Amino acid sequence: MTISMFQASVPRFVNILGNLMNILDKAQAHSAAKKLAPDALTAYRLFPDMLPMTRQIQIACDAAKGVVANLAGIDAPVYEDNEATLSDLKSRVAKTIAFIQTVTPEQIDGTEGKDIVRKRGDKETHFKGMQFLLGHAIPNFYFHVTTAYNILRHNGVEIGKRDFLGNP
Repeated sequence: MTISMFQASVPRFVNILGNLMNILDKAQAHSAAKKLAPDALTAYRLFPDMLPMTRQIQIACDAAKGVVANLAGIDAPVYEDNEATLSDLKSRVAKTIAFIQTVTPEQIDGTEGKDIVRKRGDKETHFKGMQFLLGHAIPNFYFHVTTAYNILRHNGVEIGKRDFLGNP
């Protein structure tokens, strides 16, 4: 049996991003109940050399929309990275979900062997489609969503494993 590149990507990203929206709802309620400063959660870092929660969510969204666009052979929307509040972050997640849901199985299935080149500075990394999706993009996406979750959990937001996993 072959893997469906679409099923391994779009529905998984949409599911976890939807769960992230629910987690951000709980973060907003927690922030309001505790009368936290507007950036108390969004600017928080787990360790000084780690990125703040806002950046974790921006990168997770960029990873999801980027891999889907790369595999589908279309341009991903560009966001300004100017989110400052939990509401702003929820809007970014919602925009990302909306974009990802425009991509069809026909655009992604069959891209297992597609050449993907990622540039970071002057360094190029070459992947095949499945290697890019399963070995790079999905782990990167989950890393940043998990880090955002951990920041919120560390700051007392009442969330748990079921919030992260939702109903896959």
